Amino acid sequence: MKQSSERLNRLIKKLMIAVSLILAVFLSLKEASQAAGRLDLKDIQNWIGEGAADSASFIWRYQYPAAVWDQEGEDGKSLYQKDSFGSLFCSFFFSHSPLSRYTGKSNTTADYYGENDPAYRSYLESGKFYEEHSFLLYDGGEESGEDGSVNAGAHKIQPETQESQAAAQTPKQEVSQEIQQPGPVGTGKSAMTCASSSIWPIVGTTYRKEQLADYDYMMKHFYSVHTSTTAGRDLMKADQFLSEKFTLEGGNDKPQILIYHTHSQEEYSDFRTQNNKEATVVGIGTYLTKLLTDKGYNVIHDTSVYDLQNGKLDRNKAYTYALDGITKILQENPSIEVILDIHRDGVNSDLHMVNKVNGKMTAPIMFFNGVCQTPEGPIEYLPNPYREKNLAFSFQMQLDSAAYFPGLTRKIYIKGLRYNQHLRARSSLIEVGAQTNSYQEALNAMEPLSEVLDMVLKGN
Repeated sequence: MKQSSERLNRLIKKLMIAVSLILAVFLSLKEASQAAGRLDLKDIQNWIGEGAADSASFIWRYQYPAAVWDQEGEDGKSLYQKDSFGSLFCSFFFSHSPLSRYTGKSNTTADYYGENDPAYRSYLESGKFYEEHSFLLYDGGEESGEDGSVNAGAHKIQPETQESQAAAQTPKQEVSQEIQQPGPVGTGKSAMTCASSSIWPIVGTTYRKEQLADYDYMMKHFYSVHTSTTAGRDLMKADQFLSEKFTLEGGNDKPQILIYHTHSQEEYSDFRTQNNKEATVVGIGTYLTKLLTDKGYNVIHDTSVYDLQNGKLDRNKAYTYALDGITKILQENPSIEVILDIHRDGVNSDLHMVNKVNGKMTAPIMFFNGVCQTPEGPIEYLPNPYREKNLAFSFQMQLDSAAYFPGLTRKIYIKGLRYNQHLRARSSLIEVGAQTNSYQEALNAMEPLSEVLDMVLKGN
């Protein structure tokens, strides 16, 4: 008798469930027929949610009649009285569905947590930014991924011919040139837009102020602008760049220059081919530190690793980790006026960029500027009070390189983010060669670079 009663109860429960599901289907069909003239994804979400909610709530109340889903507030009114167990379940399901982004879903949850949890609000803002501007991080953030570009101050590249096109199809492309330049453009002090030197003769190209005042001319000859950003006439003003003075204010009894590496794991070709473990940007920084120290500067070389976390390469967050590290160094050494972040570029694997500079085969360098803006406008939470001065600093070094060391530099590369250049006016990110260059070619670039830095910092 007892077994028969249990079977009957199970049968009744199954029948009730079946009836509930049938009712849900009918309710859904009813809603669908009423919404036939205005059917869209949001309507589908609503009537499916309501139908499923009614059926699930019915089952819940039947199986657990003592349970009260709705809660009462202090004023006796029901909280969430419109949300049954089923509707909450459906709401959760749709809110985590990729389709929900197209249905105009409410931001109530995000707003609620955002008001009470600043970290959650920051998380949302960060996620939104990188979803909209993920293209800013292509090619490893600051790598150009280009074909070598033309060198500012070098001879004009000739149009492609059938012979050059055939040469470009060879397995290994060499971009190598020994620069032979005529005398400087213009005469007299008024024409000089580069530093004067009593040691080095002008063997490259100089530019008249009238030439540089032409925005189109300046952008064509000196800059390569990534599609993630813009560099308009209101920002790129040669006369302002030339008027900036970068003479160091303090003496060398305290640290003046900081050299560090956001991406310390960047290597040169012989790191692997010849097992030369010194063939990294850190080794390049060590040599540049020695050259500048020999010139009388007080230099700190930070060899901290910012792009490895738990033994894994993580270059996306390296700038965040580096910012923490160098901020601490600056707090301990407020006398530092110059910050140099030394990298190497990433280019096509079949490209080998090398020029003969001062009789040595040299990897070309590339000054890199972040301008904190996208084509839609400024990135408000990446302010840089020194943006124009950063641009002027690299521009003056570019002009001096073109005049005294033709072939040393590629065009200045401009991209949209900040790259920690907001800490000092004399901040520069410098790409030294690429992964296809040898360590010696990169080392050879440090000698003329140290000379150019010395010219600008002494305000010649």
